[in-house]
Amino acid sequence: MSNVSVDSSPATGSPGLVAPVAQFFIPAAASLQERRPRTLKHGDSFALFDHNGDALSGPGSPEGLFYRDTRYLSHLYLTINGQRPMLLSSTLRDDNATLTCDLTNPDQFDAKGKLVLGHDLIHLRRSRFLWDACCYERLAVRNYDDRRQHVRIQIAFSADFADLFEVRGTARARRGRHLPAVVEQDWILLSYIGLDDRKRSTRLCFMPEPSEIRSDLVTFDLLLEPHETKSLFIQIGCDETSADRLSRLSFFLALRDARRALRASASRAASITTSNEIFNEVTRRSASDLYMLITDKPEGPYPYAGIPWFSTVFGRDALITALQTLWIDPEIARGVLGHLAANQATSIDPASDAEPGKILHEVRCGEMAELGEVPFRRYYGSIDSTPLFVMLAGAYLQRTGDVATLERLLPNLEAALTWIDEHGDRDGDGFVEYGRLTQEGLINQAWKDSHDSVFHADGTLARGPIAIAEVQAYVYGAWQSAAEIFRRTHKPERAASFLARAEGLRRAFDISFFDDDLGTYVLALDGDKRPCRVRSSNAGHALYTGIAYPERVGDVTRTLMSASSFCGWGIRTIPSTEARYNPMSYHNGSIWPHDNALIASGLARYGYRAEAAQIFEGLFAAATYIDLRRLPELLCGLTRQRARGPTSYPVACSPQAWAAAAPLSLLQSCLGLGFDPQGLQISFNVPQLPSFLDEVILRGLLIGNGSADVAIRRSGRQVVVDVINRLGNVQVLITA
Repeated sequence: MSNVSVDSSPATGSPGLVAPVAQFFIPAAASLQERRPRTLKHGDSFALFDHNGDALSGPGSPEGLFYRDTRYLSHLYLTINGQRPMLLSSTLRDDNATLTCDLTNPDQFDAKGKLVLGHDLIHLRRSRFLWDACCYERLAVRNYDDRRQHVRIQIAFSADFADLFEVRGTARARRGRHLPAVVEQDWILLSYIGLDDRKRSTRLCFMPEPSEIRSDLVTFDLLLEPHETKSLFIQIGCDETSADRLSRLSFFLALRDARRALRASASRAASITTSNEIFNEVTRRSASDLYMLITDKPEGPYPYAGIPWFSTVFGRDALITALQTLWIDPEIARGVLGHLAANQATSIDPASDAEPGKILHEVRCGEMAELGEVPFRRYYGSIDSTPLFVMLAGAYLQRTGDVATLERLLPNLEAALTWIDEHGDRDGDGFVEYGRLTQEGLINQAWKDSHDSVFHADGTLARGPIAIAEVQAYVYGAWQSAAEIFRRTHKPERAASFLARAEGLRRAFDISFFDDDLGTYVLALDGDKRPCRVRSSNAGHALYTGIAYPERVGDVTRTLMSASSFCGWGIRTIPSTEARYNPMSYHNGSIWPHDNALIASGLARYGYRAEAAQIFEGLFAAATYIDLRRLPELLCGLTRQRARGPTSYPVACSPQAWAAAAPLSLLQSCLGLGFDPQGLQISFNVPQLPSFLDEVILRGLLIGNGSADVAIRRSGRQVVVDVINRLGNVQVLITA
């Protein structure tokens, strides 16, 4: 994901090609945290509304209804008798299926100042959801007065058809043209023809027929008897997705289908219940956000990265989300692998940073992407997606034993492994480096992709091509996975070859990246192979994949958990000792839940479960202060203070898939939960419960054709595991 940046680095990492180029940024002018919008998503559509259920247009406003990277509704404003109603409450269902806003009328006076309607006599309930590129709403208006009331409901609206990158802050020299609105008795069609010659349309349908209908406003005049309720129905469709006449029945059928779809997808996952009700709320919200963000692709379920800026296919985000949730729902991993394999690069295309075998970074469908105004129509500019793809394939095989799926993916895995050798390692030194192929591509192409996220000890920005620490760890993990895949597909010689290569990379990584004086791995090697002697959270990813030698782990752990790095809420991306530390920056001092979850998994891998539990406690404590118990994309890295909550990052996406998955991953790490599908065994390796949990009950842990329900309880200083129920010949083991 990209932040504000101006490039002064070479386009390809070669000397002499210096050209300042503005990057594709998220503006700092509008704080999502200040607005705290309500979000809905289904498929390729998502929506942001304020707590009243309105979408208020204006400079910097991110609100509206979006479909395939275009805003199809930019303004929606409801009034009662000419005034904005007062907010009573605004809630999302636990499963994110519907948004409900309860409103009431303010005091209303006539022209002479006489009170004609006292406050809180008219109740309005807005119930809204998304389904099949349509936004549906039921507005129930009830009169609680003891007298008949004439109530005028007006809804103003507009559609700017802005590209998502325009909404994010990118200026455009030219735009397409709006067509005259088509206005009928109970529907309106707003249309726009972009510079890409594509027509985009928003169709607003109303039931019953409005008293007055215009191209930007509808009016309903209601006569309500005492305690009478009348309902209005609205359907807002993107690209004329529904030509059917709106009715009460069509609303409730769509609502039924939306809820059923969420239930069906979420039912695959193991359930989590604990002794801590607040943590139960966190896990329910995490699961609900995860399944809301999942979009069904032909190859299977695929988690979109986050709302509002990244509600689309991202390779890295989905791969890490799938790794984090593999224990709870392996089907997500299968869908991610299948979709990314189907979209793997097959040729060299500098404009999209594509090379044969490379795995997607990002896909965009808006007007600006179609025109090449942004390079992300089908963009491959991430250095880590390809090794993570191989890593996930190996982890999926270990979790499920599904050799048939891996055999189908073998050509894609072979291509990915070839890319690592032929294109990833640019200079043949054994490390994988990145450098964009044109000046329009992303400057930094690891997960910390801000322009200033890779630097030397004095703060000087590193020049490419850059070999960043965690990518070497991912390549090590990919080669370990390749060895297991080839072993299981009866290619023992290739398996042995990749194991040997992995061990060679491990030695080289230790020599070139570990810094005794820093007590950790350096952030990166620059284009001249000079180490960026900077402490960072990136080093924790070396623990995640196992590339770190055991004798290094104590030092790395102490550095990660030091007061300059672990701020109480989590591990900072960059500790306070470093030159570019800024706790309010995107990547240089902030706290990312997914980053912490991967580090915790690495700590647990080497037996540092107490430290993993400490990270878990910090992020859980942060979630207790956050609206809806929803961990956002990132938090500011300011030091935790007693009786104070965390500091929000102003434009963090929420929900964000890998942040939603972080508590689920942290729980697995603390429990030491593993699977052996061949032996039908579920294992708990030295399980530990964080301080805020005394009991965890996991139901529906699937393995092979069987499953188990398990309770993990604190008993004095020990943790015991009880099998509540099992189906099939499943064994549950505790190992040390």
